[in-house]
Amino acid sequence: METAIIGIGNILLKDDGIGIYTIKELEKYSLPSNIELVDGGTSTLDMLKYFMDFKNIIIVDSLRGGNTPGTVYKLIPEDIKNYKKENLSIHDVQILDVIKIANLMGYNPRVTIYGIEPNDIRLGMEISDLLISKIPIIIKHIQTSIAEFDI
Repeated sequence: METAIIGIGNILLKDDGIGIYTIKELEKYSLPSNIELVDGGTSTLDMLKYFMDFKNIIIVDSLRGGNTPGTVYKLIPEDIKNYKKENLSIHDVQILDVIKIANLMGYNPRVTIYGIEPNDIRLGMEISDLLISKIPIIIKHIQTSIAEFDI
């Protein structure tokens, strides 16, 4: 397969679920058949199989980068290594571990990460209106990445 789009997050912690909500919205779109949408939830380490089976990986997750809530970051794994660990969610640390494991096994997919600065991460299933308004922007970024993959 060509491309997996993986949403990561916990929908029980408000804005932490942005990756999952983005995948749910993408399910409404007509995407090429060689793209797979994945609800990665909080089981980041279980995503290794996608890094082994796909040429391109797009990850969507909340990311505390210290900017205004709703800021959308486009990163590659090397960029995340430069963030201070206290600014990262557990998903970000785990996804780097998954990438490292895949690389050690000889798998080197192209990885693009879209991190969204959360507005509210606490117990609750309601994502903030601010982050809901960012989902179309995230999807446009994803569509641009897919076009760049030339698939």
